Amino acid sequence: MLGEAGLPLETLEQVVATLNPETEPGELAAQMVCILAAPGRLEGARLWRVVGGLPSVWQESGELPKPDAAHIERILQGKDSGTNGDHCTFVLGHGANPVGILEARPKGPLDPRTRGWLELFRRYAEVALESSERRHAVIELSTIVEATKRLNSTLDLAELLNIILQLTTRHTGAERGTVFLVDRERGEIWSLVGLGLDTHEIRLPTSRGIAGWVAEQGETVNLEDAYADPRFESEVDVRLGFRTRSLLCLPIRSKSGETIGVLQLLNKKSGPFTHADENLLRAISDHVALALENAQLHRDLLHKQRMERDLALARSIQLGLLPERPPVLEGFELGVAHRPSLEVGGDYYDFIALAPDTILTVVADVEGKGVGSAMVMANLQATLHALLAHLHSLERLVESLNDMMLADTRGQKFMTMFVGLLDQPRRTLHYVNAGHVQPAVVRVNGDVEYLTEGGMVVGLFAGVRYERGHVKLHPGDVVVFCTDGITEANNSSEEEFGTQRLVDLVTRERHLPAQEIVQAVMTSVDSFSRGGTHEDDRVILILKVS
Repeated sequence: MLGEAGLPLETLEQVVATLNPETEPGELAAQMVCILAAPGRLEGARLWRVVGGLPSVWQESGELPKPDAAHIERILQGKDSGTNGDHCTFVLGHGANPVGILEARPKGPLDPRTRGWLELFRRYAEVALESSERRHAVIELSTIVEATKRLNSTLDLAELLNIILQLTTRHTGAERGTVFLVDRERGEIWSLVGLGLDTHEIRLPTSRGIAGWVAEQGETVNLEDAYADPRFESEVDVRLGFRTRSLLCLPIRSKSGETIGVLQLLNKKSGPFTHADENLLRAISDHVALALENAQLHRDLLHKQRMERDLALARSIQLGLLPERPPVLEGFELGVAHRPSLEVGGDYYDFIALAPDTILTVVADVEGKGVGSAMVMANLQATLHALLAHLHSLERLVESLNDMMLADTRGQKFMTMFVGLLDQPRRTLHYVNAGHVQPAVVRVNGDVEYLTEGGMVVGLFAGVRYERGHVKLHPGDVVVFCTDGITEANNSSEEEFGTQRLVDLVTRERHLPAQEIVQAVMTSVDSFSRGGTHEDDRVILILKVS
């Protein structure tokens, strides 16, 4: 404390012994001004620092005049002595980048003894702050080096998130933490793991909670009492049986500046989170962002490779469900080609022998394409083969398929199909056309008939009834079956290949063997659709009467 003449009765050693020189610069600065402005010492003390070339208040305590940044600038420029009646200002450090500026206001006039005591304190403060900054810089640098090494040690996303949390909670003293990744498409933040939590996925909308707010706004939030902030969601605490006190939440930004993640730390063990904690986390955030982007790219690549393997297997299984080659029929030729637009598709064809001289021919097209349609197609094939053991009516067969598909897909998928029963000795084709592309019978003389009898598509409504048609075939006739991937293939002008172009092509080539007609059709459709925008599964089947 000060004597009557302002002389400090305590030695400098007694005063500074209460300081903790091992702490980071910001906390040390706060300790200094509090000690100087303690009861019985100075009226008030303020420490400034230079940020971006301009002085700003760092820490202050006690009774002081309003901060005057212009006055501090003049002192730094050597245009003012720093002594002004009842208070004085000292520059801490040398050169263009001082570690701080100490502004002190004694109780009463500034006498020589008090000024001398303050000068001694200035020297200690200067050394202590410089030492703290150097020590803190070394700690921060070593932390960054350690973080960089550990962050680059894995491409596994879950492991990387765990490493990030181990690093950040250890260096800030947080009890718990979570790294959230931003899912822009779904408007959510999500995490695979939280340190101090059971491992499970957490998903939250970005419209709720502190972490969601940081993800949307891209700004840091540092709260001493989380429950005092209206943005805080206490539901997670209730669910986990936890009580959040202090909270620090920072955005993780990509190289382009986009917020790709959020780091949330809870309950610093020694009190509220500090500016030093924020600065340290910002220093490693670029490395965190890069590691996260690399891990997510690696995760996406593994997912893509797994999908490609699964699709290749699915394609192999699907091809195994289709006949390897058309059967050899006395008095007839069969040719067929199948090409899915993706790895797997929903187009289906089959030849099922019901008797030595009777064969069932099926061409079907499940709505859509890809895995979902392929699964429906596989179910159709199994159901069809099962029903054939019990049903001997084409109409009833299609009606049963309709009801069973509706029960399985609840109207979410439907299909068109053509079922034809070929009576070889009588050269007669009995059929049901359930909303399918109308097969064409190209007669030997060039006339064309279309097979239209049947009913609506399969799988939309229960209790649908179908009609059966039949057509008599003669030597030289060619029957063309296909899916709409053939007729609806379009060119760069959005013009469809169409039924008429298909029939004209088959009419011109009807003298060729069935499989060569098939090849001619596929070649023509490929050439026509080059540059077009519509790509669908394709099946073409040719039945030629010998």
